Amino acid sequence: MKRKKRASVITTALLALCTLAARTPGQDRTESLPPELVNVGIDEHLDARLPLDTQFQAHDGRIVRLGDFFDGKQPVILTLNYYKCPMLCGLMLNGLTDTLKELDWSVGREFRVVTISFEPRETPQLANLKRQNYLQYYGRPSAAAGWSFLVGRQPSIDAVLAATGFRIAWNEERGEWMHVAAPILCTPDGRISRYLYGVAFEPKTLRLSLVEASEGKVGTTLDRVLLYCYHYDGTGYSLAAMNVARAGAGLTLLIVVIFLSVLWSRERRRRKGAVATP
Repeated sequence: MKRKKRASVITTALLALCTLAARTPGQDRTESLPPELVNVGIDEHLDARLPLDTQFQAHDGRIVRLGDFFDGKQPVILTLNYYKCPMLCGLMLNGLTDTLKELDWSVGREFRVVTISFEPRETPQLANLKRQNYLQYYGRPSAAAGWSFLVGRQPSIDAVLAATGFRIAWNEERGEWMHVAAPILCTPDGRISRYLYGVAFEPKTLRLSLVEASEGKVGTTLDRVLLYCYHYDGTGYSLAAMNVARAGAGLTLLIVVIFLSVLWSRERRRRKGAVATP
């Protein structure tokens, strides 16, 4: 099991290296992005209130308000995806579920998860299928009452995108949405507490973020990495593949540093052993 887990972590890390575009506080690195992605990303709206009166359809077809999932007591993890996404949405939801499985807190008991599709043509039936898949993968009975998959009309979707600062764009030729990945931690009264970026999440970070949100606190973003769901048109190569060359030098350097550190550590232990030997 440990070997499989290490392999999963390595795979996720490589995926991230191949698709990331890093941003540091006060400086955006957009010079290497294709023009189509310049307007795709996230403008953080920390402490902003979500449009709780906005209506959506739940997986069972019921008309619900976004505010129905905020009871004033439990924090909420909000994810913005679309259910037919060919790449990034599945990676993010899988990574989030993997981390949720490691927490002592459970969905539906200490907090809720709300997943909203930003594709207005998707149906409650598709939302229900995705919901069943993730409930089965998560494997905790309490999640049935605590993880909701929603679809909605364009005005409702636009209201949530505007409130959260999510900027997406439609790729007409490929028939896909260009977007980024970031679950949003929300306070029990429906304010944005923190954004978590990427497709893999540290259990400790997620746990502390949930505690922070449950107390109504608003965090800050210390490390921001945007993963883009996008393919270049007409080339046969995805953005991920083209970024391999850019990431290769950094990855090689990292491997060399790790290798030298291991050798240095072994040599130091060998010398200590030699000195201790009478």
